[in-house]
Amino acid sequence: MTEVATGYANVSQRTSTSRGTIVAATLGNVFECFDLYIYGIMAGTIAKLYFPAANDTASLLLFLGTFGVTFFMRPLGAIYLGNLGDKIGRKKVMSLSLLWMTIGMLIIALAPTYASIGVLAPMLVVGGRMLQGFSAGGEYGSATALLAEHNPQRRGFIASWQAATQGLAMMMASAFGAFLTWYLTPEQFQSWGWRIPFLFGAILGPIGMYIRRSTDESAEFSEVRSEKHPMREMLKHEKTRVFISAGLIILATITIWMSVFMPTYATKQFHVDSTTAFIGTVVTGGIIFVLSPLIGWLSDRIGRTKTMMVAVAATCIFAHPALNALQNSPTLETLITIQGAMGVLIALYFAPLPALMAEIFPARIRTSGLSLSYNIGVTIFGGFAPFVLSGLGSITGDPLSPSYYVIFGAAMSGLAIWGVRRRLKLN
Repeated sequence: MTEVATGYANVSQRTSTSRGTIVAATLGNVFECFDLYIYGIMAGTIAKLYFPAANDTASLLLFLGTFGVTFFMRPLGAIYLGNLGDKIGRKKVMSLSLLWMTIGMLIIALAPTYASIGVLAPMLVVGGRMLQGFSAGGEYGSATALLAEHNPQRRGFIASWQAATQGLAMMMASAFGAFLTWYLTPEQFQSWGWRIPFLFGAILGPIGMYIRRSTDESAEFSEVRSEKHPMREMLKHEKTRVFISAGLIILATITIWMSVFMPTYATKQFHVDSTTAFIGTVVTGGIIFVLSPLIGWLSDRIGRTKTMMVAVAATCIFAHPALNALQNSPTLETLITIQGAMGVLIALYFAPLPALMAEIFPARIRTSGLSLSYNIGVTIFGGFAPFVLSGLGSITGDPLSPSYYVIFGAAMSGLAIWGVRRRLKLN
């Protein structure tokens, strides 16, 4: 009886530890993604207030271009913080990145508008985004490494919470957008209402830092010999792994940003009601949040790449007809159906991805590899995704043209999966 009781106690303790690790690691992901998504969702309003131009389209494109430029800070943050995470541990870097992200979000929340202080206003916004981008450059790699190393036998399930919490952040950001546009008048929303989500997000930072204080460093990292210069070691010997891993993130980041930018795009191109457009993204985020752990669990049993290849093929088939359906029937039912299907495809692809990326790199350089490859992919294909999605429609005059960018992303990530299976011999 004593042995049985001890066994139950050990299982309970491991379960409790797993939950604590998941919460501590993913809080930063929620914070980072909520900040990014709410910034993208508020694109139209922020563009008018901080980047005035001759017309609304020019103002929006200027804002989105600047939004993309700030992503160039992410690889710099990945190099510095990723290297630091392999030297001093994942836990310390996670707390540092969260502190800097909080400061960056507060700058956006409190910055006076262009009408108040002129050109200094967009400079403050860009500065806040650059700080956020630099700090976010190390957040995903360190948190994903900690999750993936916590229990290698359940790596797919535990690491999938990185994808799940991105869905949660999307749902939260979109719910804020829907509620504020419904509850406030347009004048109230433009005057002060848009700042509320940023102030709310800034509260998450100190809460996350407090919770992360009690998190244990992963045993896998503690047991390996740390490199003196992990980033240099990785770039010298593991460049192929970096390129393949960066290729894997392309489809995930394009489809995520397609979902986030959909309220702005659907309102502008298809004249969908703004509150209705936000509800569609809430549905996408909710589906990602619910399905990701289930698909992550499945990947521990059948391998990572099987569901990912299904998602690649389905995205290629689905992308163009989906936008065409929305153009022909710009209703709440159509938008929810399309956004829901997109949520399923994102979860199928994104849920196994953190574990697969972690398995590509050995533990001694894992944070460096994850941070750099993730942020290369996100910077190139995610940072400019809203700009490309908006610009394609304006330049070509074809409101369905963003679907070709999504199909391109699926093809690129399909090639990366082929590289994982053939070159790296992983499944």
